[in-house]
Amino acid sequence: MKHIPGADPELVLLSHYYDELDRIALSHMTRTEINELLVKLGFYKKEKQEDEVPEEFRFSPAKDSPFKDEPQHKVSTSEAKAEAEHTDL
Repeated sequence: MKHIPGADPELVLLSHYYDELDRIALSHMTRTEINELLVKLGFYKKEKQEDEVPEEFRFSPAKDSPFKDEPQHKVSTSEAKAEAEHTDL
């Protein structure tokens, strides 16, 4: 979080390379709505501050993560082509 005096609050989602993925205005939202948005975006909320974040949420909701595990199965040519066509990953 970066506080900028006088600026409207917004959530800026960044990739692992710090490229901006999305910018969402928060000034019209309540705390409950913001919490719901974060859950919808894939963020994990710990029960207690000292709790560990599960491994599957450590880089979430980052897109194009360089930390993804290698596929467990051999990818066919058609699967690889379909995966390459996804622009939202």
